[in-house]
Amino acid sequence: MATNGLRHVLDGYKVLDFTQVLAGPTVTRLMAEMGAEIIKLELAPAGDFSRGFPFLRDGRSGYYIQQNRGKKSLCVDVKQPAGHAIIEALAGKVDVVVENYAPGVIKRMGFDYDAVRALNPRVIMCSVSAFGQTGPLSAEPGYDYIAQAYAAVTYMIGDPNGPPSLPMLGLGDVSSGAHAMGAIVAALLHRERTGEGQYLDISIVDAYFHCHEMNVQIYSASKGATNPKRSGVHHPQICPTGVFRGKEGYLIIMAFLDHQWAALCKTMGRPELIDDPRFKTNALRLEHRDAVVKAIEAWLAGTPSDTAAMEALRKARIPVAPVLSIDQAVNHPHLRARQTVRKISDPIFGDFDAPGFPLRFSAFPGFLPLTAPTLGQHNREVLENYLGYSPERIANLERDGVLHSGKC
Repeated sequence: MATNGLRHVLDGYKVLDFTQVLAGPTVTRLMAEMGAEIIKLELAPAGDFSRGFPFLRDGRSGYYIQQNRGKKSLCVDVKQPAGHAIIEALAGKVDVVVENYAPGVIKRMGFDYDAVRALNPRVIMCSVSAFGQTGPLSAEPGYDYIAQAYAAVTYMIGDPNGPPSLPMLGLGDVSSGAHAMGAIVAALLHRERTGEGQYLDISIVDAYFHCHEMNVQIYSASKGATNPKRSGVHHPQICPTGVFRGKEGYLIIMAFLDHQWAALCKTMGRPELIDDPRFKTNALRLEHRDAVVKAIEAWLAGTPSDTAAMEALRKARIPVAPVLSIDQAVNHPHLRARQTVRKISDPIFGDFDAPGFPLRFSAFPGFLPLTAPTLGQHNREVLENYLGYSPERIANLERDGVLHSGKC
């Protein structure tokens, strides 16, 4: 569905994308879903190394497809003068440049913000890195889990009597990518008002640290008297809130407000617990959390099933959820109905499920039909349409090894 002839909200904006793997590609993937034209620069000869990430089918990576749908692949040897000239020319014609190399790499390539701004004063340039472009750690190599450790996020995950744990998904990379996308759109709005471009410095560690809703302020406000620590399966500040063993699996139950606690006690058939002096307030329930957990899990064990327990809790307006596995989540009717899980069709790889686009726009209720490019698939299209290169000139660049392409 189009509005005023637009495919989507960012239709018409052009992006030169130097990114690879996850954090950076998340920025441009979200923008592609909103209609922006993304020229994905892939460094010759192999391109984005996530093309080799599992799951692979017929040499094609499901990981690469998921992160790069809707982008145009331009595979160039930027070390050759002719390749460098191509990127210079493109930088002068786009609205946004995004890169997620380690700090300093893009400058050595000759495409840092000062260089790009000289070519295009209105450009918005965004760098995404583990630690940012400034500060004592800025030159360190880093990935999601490295930034997570510095942000005191890893420390807060896991059993309190064991080592910290890693979440098995790209929370920091995707979060920093979403933060960067928001910053870019805000910068484009500023440019519409003022005509000015600008540089954006987004770091994974900043995005991670931004997620501390309680820990930092509690530590600081208490002047260190309270130093938050991981608490395993139950929340350290509100009770009851956590993972409870059910009849068949595990449930998340949150009933920390006093009226929710009262409703839970009645639902469990234990109304006497409402006035029990151990449980009158959240603070008291925290002091006696083991007893709270024991009472809830005893009730759950006595229910006919987890489904029956959840139905009873929902009837009492108590927030509850099953702890779903990947296969259960992928097939959950709610996630399917909202296309939170979406089937992707790739002409080489075939069909598979992947996370859907998380943003919803009333003016653009549909999703764009996007596919991921093969390596260098759009070399000719980009050079002809953006730079006016002739077929003969493009053929010479291919012959000289400036342009590369591949089947996958």
